[in-house]
Amino acid sequence: MSIITIVGAGMMGSAMCFPASDNGHQIRLVGTPYDREVIQRIQQDNFHPRLGMPLPPNVTAWQYEDMDEALKDCNLLIAGVASFGVDWFAENVLSRIPDDLKVLSITKGLEDEPDGSLVPISVAYNRYKLAPGRKLSICSIGGPCISMELCKRLHTSVALCGDDSDVLHWIKSQLITTYYHIQPTRDVVGIECAVAMKNAYAVGVSLAIGLAQRNGEELSNPQAALFGQSVREMLRLVHLFGGQTESVIYATSDLYVTINSGRNRKLGEALGQGMTLQQVLDKYPGMTLESIPIITKAARALRKRHELGTANFNKFPLLRHLDEIINQGAEVRIPWNEFG
Repeated sequence: MSIITIVGAGMMGSAMCFPASDNGHQIRLVGTPYDREVIQRIQQDNFHPRLGMPLPPNVTAWQYEDMDEALKDCNLLIAGVASFGVDWFAENVLSRIPDDLKVLSITKGLEDEPDGSLVPISVAYNRYKLAPGRKLSICSIGGPCISMELCKRLHTSVALCGDDSDVLHWIKSQLITTYYHIQPTRDVVGIECAVAMKNAYAVGVSLAIGLAQRNGEELSNPQAALFGQSVREMLRLVHLFGGQTESVIYATSDLYVTINSGRNRKLGEALGQGMTLQQVLDKYPGMTLESIPIITKAARALRKRHELGTANFNKFPLLRHLDEIINQGAEVRIPWNEFG
């Protein structure tokens, strides 16, 4: 039995309690400062108000102030924060753990650099979010996994990536179940880049849903065509930044579930209906939309590469249009004639 500490009591961080618990581990779920009321409720009767169900009996809930105690003697640390919380997690959690503690990140996001590089979150932690000279063993996971379905123990298959095969197989042994299937890979760039970009392209595909609703129609062809263009652009982007294109399979399957339900579908659908970004944010206050910074950073990186002559931004017309909608207030006018 291991002690697994999960930081972040949001939907996916909390859902990870289920496969970890089913392996007989002791789970410590630690809330961020934003999770205070959630943790208080769990401490009362083990009921998670966001999931709408009780957590497994071998899960204990801890407030942020008890972080040090929750980290004591743990064997695996799971980062369950959203991409907006990466800096907070590095400063307040990673800064206080021993270098030999294994870390698993479930955060979807990318960092862009001045030269047009896109850096996976797990790499960014070690590159410039920790004190100079520190290096932690940080793996990440991605693939088709809706939090509520994981809690219901429905089958899924995800990719676990990192640069140390022994660590990958150890983490797999801690979390794999009869329903949570894990495929280890060392393609960190390919997996993290693709599964982050699927959030961006889920917005793109969902534009067609909103456009159809605006016209009182229910259409499949536009969605399918946008899905295909999304996969095409993810393949190009992963190849451009040195990942294995095969890793896009996990993002493609994740894109499928995201456009059927999820926050990024809501964003794309609302934009397609004609709402502005601000109107969407006003309609869904407090909703985490990781697709917005991902679209912004990826487009900025590709635009820089285009200026340097190391990439052709015109090969990413859907991403470019998403950036125009999100950051320039452009109307939805899908550039169909530029696809391919």
